[in-house]
Formats: sequence, structure tokens, C-alpha cells
Amino acid sequence: MASLTHALRRENADLRLKNTELKLENQQLAERMESARQRVSSLIQTLPVAASEEEAVK
Repeated sequence: MASLTHALRRENADLRLKNTELKLENQQLAERMESARQRVSSLIQTLPVAASEEEAVK
């Protein structure tokens, strides 16, 4: 019984560590996605407006 308890505690510690690592990875990926979204948004603003769109804006 003691060895099972020890094994379960070790597994729990490993899972907690993996969870922390995955949370960090998720945060980093979310930051990369936001950065990419901002770059795309900036690029879209530099695109020329088509003549048909200019008329629609008027």
C-alpha cells in the first residue's frame, strides 16, 4: 500500500509539472496569435481601397 501511495504521489507531481508546462506553452501560443493578428490587421490597413469600395463608403 505504501508503494502505491508513493507511486500515485509521484505521478501527481509529474502531472502537476506537465500541467504547468502546458499552461506556459498555451500562454506563449496565445501571445504569438495576438501578435500575428496585430500584424495582419496592420497589413490590411496598408492595402489600397478598391474603387467599388470607395463608392460604397461615400
